[in-house]
Amino acid sequence: MRAGAERAAAEEAIGRLGIKASGAATPIAELSGGNAQKVSLARWLCGPVRLLLLDEPTAGVDVGAKAEILGLVRELAAAGLAVVLVSSELTELMAVADRILVMRAGAIVAERAAAQTSEEELVLLASGAAGGRVAAGAEVS
Repeated sequence: MRAGAERAAAEEAIGRLGIKASGAATPIAELSGGNAQKVSLARWLCGPVRLLLLDEPTAGVDVGAKAEILGLVRELAAAGLAVVLVSSELTELMAVADRILVMRAGAIVAERAAAQTSEEELVLLASGAAGGRVAAGAEVS
């Protein structure tokens, strides 16, 4: 990228993602954890993107930054971007996901619509303790 185009992209990302920085030249090391995460997202969103893979995107950030990052993920998905989000925080998954795939021992064991499940059910499925007590949806074999 040319220097001018790079600066313009950085300034656009600062506005679009709500990155709190004194300017486009601010070193990432001087940003808070949440703003540094947003810079990472901004880098991935430069150029044509059809799929975004996010693994624990809010790990280590404060509650406010977490909400902003998850809001951005929802906006991107609503705009048509395919987003795969991996998270150990069930509340986070239920807040942003349409579908949740539950994994245990490296395999998908269940699929649920986020609106039709609960944190309790997801914990039971992930732990293998669900047995026949899970009512919503069908387990994957």
